[in-house]
Amino acid sequence: MLPGELVRLKSSKDRKGVLWSTPSEIMEPSPDRVTPRCPHFGTCGGCQYQHARYETQLDLKAGILVEQLQRMGKIDYEGEVEIIAGPEYGYRNRCQFQIENGKLGYFEQGGTELVPISECPIASPMIMLAIEKIRPLLPKFVSRFELFTNEREVQLNILRTERPLAKRFFEDCAKLVPGTDQPSIEYTAAGDTFRVNHKAFFQVNRFLVDELSAEVLKDESGDSAVDLYAGVGLFSVPLARKFKQVTSVETGAAAVADLKFNWKRAGLEGHAHCVRAEDWLTKATKTPDLVIADPPRTGLGKVAVQHLLRLKPRGITLISCNPSTLARDLAELKSAYEIAGLTLIDLFPQTHHLETVAKLQLR
Repeated sequence: MLPGELVRLKSSKDRKGVLWSTPSEIMEPSPDRVTPRCPHFGTCGGCQYQHARYETQLDLKAGILVEQLQRMGKIDYEGEVEIIAGPEYGYRNRCQFQIENGKLGYFEQGGTELVPISECPIASPMIMLAIEKIRPLLPKFVSRFELFTNEREVQLNILRTERPLAKRFFEDCAKLVPGTDQPSIEYTAAGDTFRVNHKAFFQVNRFLVDELSAEVLKDESGDSAVDLYAGVGLFSVPLARKFKQVTSVETGAAAVADLKFNWKRAGLEGHAHCVRAEDWLTKATKTPDLVIADPPRTGLGKVAVQHLLRLKPRGITLISCNPSTLARDLAELKSAYEIAGLTLIDLFPQTHHLETVAKLQLR
């Protein structure tokens, strides 16, 4: 449903004082309602906003961000929320697929039942082409796999299988889809080329990676910078051109190996630590000029925040895909920091997910 609509409800249930319902009829639709592009919308769990104009989606997300800051963090942000958006379809460079009884698809909304799909409008066309070619080769004992593409090659990651796959399988796939037999892929973004191992994370919106990097690094320079949750170096590599000393912290050994390789290939230097962010912060004694942190959905957490308050870097740039945990972390940091800027980067159009870049300055 959309704000302002009059609907008839069905399937109501009362759980812990909350009434849950779904619409059976849109009696008075919103002028912002559009026809979903995907035939699976409403049952497939991948998208939640395809029934709204894209401009409306952006307005709703900006409102959600500000509301979460106020409600969860008691932060009355009065500045402007800058919005950066790109193409609303065909943006995902990475997708995970489920297979059950020969059917391929995604999980349903709010459940674990498989929804077979014939298309996925938010996925890169390269991913859908790769599925068409390799699906006949997938053994019946594979139940979950992932595709990641740089638009020239496709990385194939088998995530759940009843038994190991032979090397021959990947070689046969590579004859149809280049890259599927390789452990890593080369991804060009923000003026650099990154080696990305199949165990490493990389941003999923192929249209906005450059904009994200530019926003995070905008107007930044100094003597020392720390990149927490650094991955393969999307921020660490360009940071090494702006700061005399860069320290990167990442728990994944494969990602750290890629990060070091990416630094070296770019002719840059830095210090990489394969350790949890909170463990590194616990032992840190020198105050950096800048800390960049791109944590998982669970956010920074109390330990990391406490040590950031102890170290008091001049600036903190916090990248978050979860406005509620962002609000929690900012609520703790506001004792020493003020929000210098908030940018909503819509890395996940048609979904309720949103990415925020929060720039903090020491009071």
